[in-house]
Amino acid sequence: MDPKTAFEKVLTEVKKKIAGKSEIIELMFIAILANGHVLLEGVPGVAKTTMTKTLADTIQSQFTRIQGMPDLEIKDIIGYTYVDDKNEVQLKRGPIFTNILLIDELNRAPPRTNTALLEALEERQVTIGGASLPLYKPFMALATQNPLNIEGTTPLPKVLADRFLMRLAVSYPTMEEEQQMLRIKEREEKIVTQKVLTTDDIIGMQDMVNGIVMPDEVIAYITKVVDATRKDIHITMGASPRSEISFMRCAKARALIQGRKEATIDDIKFLAEPVLSHRLVVRASGGLGVGGIIKGIVATTR
Repeated sequence: MDPKTAFEKVLTEVKKKIAGKSEIIELMFIAILANGHVLLEGVPGVAKTTMTKTLADTIQSQFTRIQGMPDLEIKDIIGYTYVDDKNEVQLKRGPIFTNILLIDELNRAPPRTNTALLEALEERQVTIGGASLPLYKPFMALATQNPLNIEGTTPLPKVLADRFLMRLAVSYPTMEEEQQMLRIKEREEKIVTQKVLTTDDIIGMQDMVNGIVMPDEVIAYITKVVDATRKDIHITMGASPRSEISFMRCAKARALIQGRKEATIDDIKFLAEPVLSHRLVVRASGGLGVGGIIKGIVATTR
């Protein structure tokens, strides 16, 4: 199955249970093919978890969910060793040993526990009892977080946020989408999503991403945009070199699902806010917000 057809089939299945949000679904699929992780942010009740779970349902793979809670411990994520009744050391693998991991309300978990994800997200391995254990392939984490003005949340450290390929802001639906959502809920028990891809399909398409061409002008544009974040008067901490790699991987994946052989500057413009918004530290910006600052940088970068 070619990647463009694969995405169309996945979108069709997810839309059975999700009203609107086509762009968010596209970006999530881009992240899968780019072999990265996604942070979904929005107020409770805007279908972040449902969208993630439904996307996972379209892929024949192992799926695990972790609920972020104040008492969540590191061992609840990666697992632990223990001594059995025969006095032998045994390994209990945690839920992170899966293909698609949903971490619900990540920013409700203690910061110390969240640090357990650093090695897993970046190196695709965890360390238990002094031994490094590889995670399954493919491995993708999809984490939801509530805005920081919601009770019980804590800000994610930038060093952890930077490990996520993209941050996607999930907003309130339009009135038309809410009406469609109610109709979906009305017949939810009769809706069945089909598994249209396998893990081998995903790994194959991830390999195909590497074959997409990055023209020199696109590489130059990426570096100009990232450099602009380091010089903007509204930003106290600009984007890291990791963001440039994220741009490249995501642009290639977007070109692939659109049936193109090379990435374009328009891909970078489309990806700018998802790739940069969680990596920047901004000053008071006169109401612009991080999204407005990024839009301004893209509009003025040539």
